[in-house]
Amino acid sequence: MKAVVTGAGELRSISIDPGVVDPEDVEMLEDLVVAAVHDAMRQAQELQSSRLGGLAGGLGDLGGLGGLLG
Repeated sequence: MKAVVTGAGELRSISIDPGVVDPEDVEMLEDLVVAAVHDAMRQAQELQSSRLGGLAGGLGDLGGLGGLLG
């Protein structure tokens, strides 16, 4: 099972392997969907953090601007 989530946390797609579908155990399929979505969201957040990490670090040093404003 695979879920794709954007960096904004929007669920884009879910792919289900027919081999994991058991019509008599819908609860297991539901659990797999939840796990796939959680994993996709975690990966999207990690990617977002790694790409924005350098930018966010630079923005943290706004102390020098305080002197310009007052």
